[in-house]
Amino acid sequence: MCVIEYFFLLLFLYLIEKLQTMKQTLALIVFLCGILLFSCSQKQSNEEVLQTVKTDTVRVFGEKPQSTFPGKVKAASEVNLSFRIAGPIAQINVDAGNYVRKGQVLAEIDARDYRTQLSATEAEYKQVKAEAERVIELYKKGSVTPNDYDKANYGLEQITAKYNAHKNALSDARLLAPFDGYIQKRFFDPNETVGAGTPVISMINAGVPEVEINIPSSEFVLRDKFESFYCTADIYPDRVFPLDLMGITQKANLNQLYTMRLKIKDNEKPLPSPGMVVLVTIQYKAGKSQWVTIPYPALFEIKGVSSVWVYHPESQTVSARPVTAYDILTNGTIIISEGLSAGEIVISAGVHALREGEKVKLLPPVSPTNAGGLL
Repeated sequence: MCVIEYFFLLLFLYLIEKLQTMKQTLALIVFLCGILLFSCSQKQSNEEVLQTVKTDTVRVFGEKPQSTFPGKVKAASEVNLSFRIAGPIAQINVDAGNYVRKGQVLAEIDARDYRTQLSATEAEYKQVKAEAERVIELYKKGSVTPNDYDKANYGLEQITAKYNAHKNALSDARLLAPFDGYIQKRFFDPNETVGAGTPVISMINAGVPEVEINIPSSEFVLRDKFESFYCTADIYPDRVFPLDLMGITQKANLNQLYTMRLKIKDNEKPLPSPGMVVLVTIQYKAGKSQWVTIPYPALFEIKGVSSVWVYHPESQTVSARPVTAYDILTNGTIIISEGLSAGEIVISAGVHALREGEKVKLLPPVSPTNAGGLL
């Protein structure tokens, strides 16, 4: 109750006691009611109604020393080996899990037909070669025409190519290890017939293994800030394995993740084996990020332009500001690349009910003893 209302109430009680007639009393009551109604309406009109808004502080994006992701160890290379010719398998000299050296014979095709073929071609090659050499000598003496000379040369080139192809076919009857490594799997047994190019043996490289991880878009956009990498494995709790970045895919997979490949730099044995799960840590370069994050509900559009309401504490008013949104994160925040600075205050709820320059009232913070706002 205001001071004026309180004064008139005391005056009303005093006059009631002094007035003698009913008419005088009723007239006084009507008069005082009119004054009270006028004073209350005047009070309401003088009060300014302010909207209550929720705010959030603009935060720096990417200012963290490191991030950790699960990864899987992969072989430096894994290949499926096959014969370049078709035929029945004569023998397979290795089994799954065997360690082999580069150039070691892993399997052989029955080469009987290829040896016969080479023998026939070799005889033909010797005959054509001898004839061609005689024609060339006669041509030098002017005894044969240039046309005969050309035929002899072309015939020799043709039979030489055929002879070399059949020699290669016989050589391809043996399947050799392309590098030092381990036999992962064998797909056929001796006496089975295989076609050219059909995988016979799977082999993994015994070199330094690689590590593969998947990172979200929030890390992918910071790839220029990656400085160093390392991984740890539960089976080697006291060791840290430094990594070299080999590459990052430029297109996200179906889970909106980017595949990142790294190579273990440490050559000291033992190393994590292919198939093991490791934790990969990405360390960032020092420096301040120019990108910031805000809650998703703070963003709205004005004539097709992404904007936010910025709150000015000195005047308690809001103003719209255009911003450039880069990406939406899984935690409900948006990366802003231009338009805002860390530490500014933006309206994060009820943005469509505000107008330029409007004075607002801030929603009081939730008490730490009233978690969830239930009290």
